[in-house]
Amino acid sequence: METIDYIIIGLKLIVALSILNVWLIQPKKNTKWRGGNATTIFEEFKVYGLSETFYYVVGFLKVSLALILLASIKYESLTLIGSFGLALLLLGSIAMHIKIKDPLYKSFPAFLFVVLNLVIIFLSR
Repeated sequence: METIDYIIIGLKLIVALSILNVWLIQPKKNTKWRGGNATTIFEEFKVYGLSETFYYVVGFLKVSLALILLASIKYESLTLIGSFGLALLLLGSIAMHIKIKDPLYKSFPAFLFVVLNLVIIFLSR
């Protein structure tokens, strides 16, 4: 393996484990990144005007795509699915922050992970 392969694996681990952490380990943790005055992910979806069903669909997709991204470390053909899917969902997160006129800094994590996913896609070609 070359150095670039290790960099790609590192980026995949950072992105996937961060998404899993947010959705599975700390969904009820209050952070400065939550939209509006929400203290949990569920409340954040309410602030955005999104339904409970949409919350579960997005959560399922983000967790699934993060697991796909982890699997892509061994099965490289999954890289595009995992990274592109997460990038699209994270762009949706940014759009929701903009929709409710959040300060720009609240969009930073989503923006950072969009960039990291695009770097993964570019380097994996």
